Amino acid sequence: MSPKVLVSDELSETAVQIFRDRGIDVTFDPTLGKDKERLLKVIGDYDGLAIRSATKVTEKLLKDATNLKVVGRAGIGVDNVEIPAASKRGVIVMNTPFGNSITTAEHAIAMMFAVARQIPEASTSTHNGKWEKSRFMGVELTAKTLGVIGAGNIGSIVIERALALKMKVVAFDPFLSEERADKLGVDKVELHELLGRADFITLHVPLTDKTRNILSADAIERMKPGVRVINCARGGLVDEAALAEALKSGHVAGAAFDVFAEEPATASPLFNLPNVVVTPHLGASTTEAQENVAIQVAEQMSDFLLTGAVTNALNMPSVTAEEAKVMGPWVKLAQNLGSFVGQLTDEPIRAINILYNGEVASMNTAALNAASVAGLLAVSNPEVNMVSAPVIAKDRGIKCSTTTQEKSGVFDAYIKLSVATDKRERSIAGTVFSDGKPRFIQIKGINIDAEVGEHMLYTTNEDVPGIIGTLGQTMGNNGVNIANFTLGRSEKGSDAIALLYVDEPVPGTVIEALQNTGMFEQVRPLVFDVA
Repeated sequence: MSPKVLVSDELSETAVQIFRDRGIDVTFDPTLGKDKERLLKVIGDYDGLAIRSATKVTEKLLKDATNLKVVGRAGIGVDNVEIPAASKRGVIVMNTPFGNSITTAEHAIAMMFAVARQIPEASTSTHNGKWEKSRFMGVELTAKTLGVIGAGNIGSIVIERALALKMKVVAFDPFLSEERADKLGVDKVELHELLGRADFITLHVPLTDKTRNILSADAIERMKPGVRVINCARGGLVDEAALAEALKSGHVAGAAFDVFAEEPATASPLFNLPNVVVTPHLGASTTEAQENVAIQVAEQMSDFLLTGAVTNALNMPSVTAEEAKVMGPWVKLAQNLGSFVGQLTDEPIRAINILYNGEVASMNTAALNAASVAGLLAVSNPEVNMVSAPVIAKDRGIKCSTTTQEKSGVFDAYIKLSVATDKRERSIAGTVFSDGKPRFIQIKGINIDAEVGEHMLYTTNEDVPGIIGTLGQTMGNNGVNIANFTLGRSEKGSDAIALLYVDEPVPGTVIEALQNTGMFEQVRPLVFDVA
């Protein structure tokens, strides 16, 4: 059956056609985004939801979205999506951070010109029949210092344009390396230095707990006198009331804002102040940008629903289509390793370590981590998946760590999962053979070679004669056919294990019969997803 996608906001027909051309069953109804009750009634039928800003993806909506796997936002902002709630329900949230980058950067440059030359006020004055040539004295951009807060995708485009205008550029960004700064042609500085040097300041960072009011009253006070501030990023980055006071005092010469702390912005301390340019969040409002983000979200969602490729996800590691093909068997192995330990562990887990050896260490280990944890936690909560697993593990206080190492041993690559509780530590390792089938290769430090089957039986015992006969006879007497039988021991007369791949679930009567022999320390039936 084809995946079903609902487009509940305005999206270009080109984007909708992409879904159709890829074989997706798409419903295009842009009225649903503003009709909460009707959306609640139909959302359970869809695997994907494509939105802009009108649709609110709330916890209540997600609760009724029983089949939903992905939400795609045509645009960068996801303020209308409750991402933590989506993560806990295993729903991937994607955005399109690059489709409107040029448009937003160009708007910031336009706003900088506008405030430098007081263009909006001069235009209004001239429209009113006045000729106030001497009133509107501007400043040149050439040779001025531009302070860029955030040198990511949009910020770097602004930097490129500013350098072309012969401006000097200083940048503050904790994630900006010296090498990248040199390549961009900017001086990397701390925030306090930027505030003291910049003639113009432009912001290009997301709104987070760390960036909220990054231009606070104190920061504004430390700015160079006569500075002009541009914000086309996110409302809430600047203390608007404090900036308004600085504008009134003349400490700040001008401001240009496209975004506000509260939107729609019908009132702001910045409104109606001299030399303050304001626009209604137009950063992405060009024909090209709207088309680009719509096409991008349609392609990303289609790729995920059809191939498993994850692009620009905000709550899951990205996985390319090529990676999805190569990593498929390894993802399945990681899930099975987690499931194995999960089915044997009855007490709370406090720590997980995943070791990647050889070729697999160079793969997308973040995605493999999520698969392992998902397999582990799904034993007690079948609704857990690769999206929700890391969130649930964190909520439970489980510490997760990763180790990588070069090839060691006979296998080109393998994964080893170790899980610690307050009582014990368990470990299991596995690899993927050339036929693409996952194999268990070590349990409790004991080497084995076991194909992973849907129904299996795991036993531990002291290495004594009679184990094989007892297992075979008990299974045979109860009509359970053994497809594969693997044994292993640490050393002669010490700990030993057996792993049986059987054709059907092992009945409780068989488990009880084996336990009653007194030969086994542990007898556990196991079930794995091998589809």
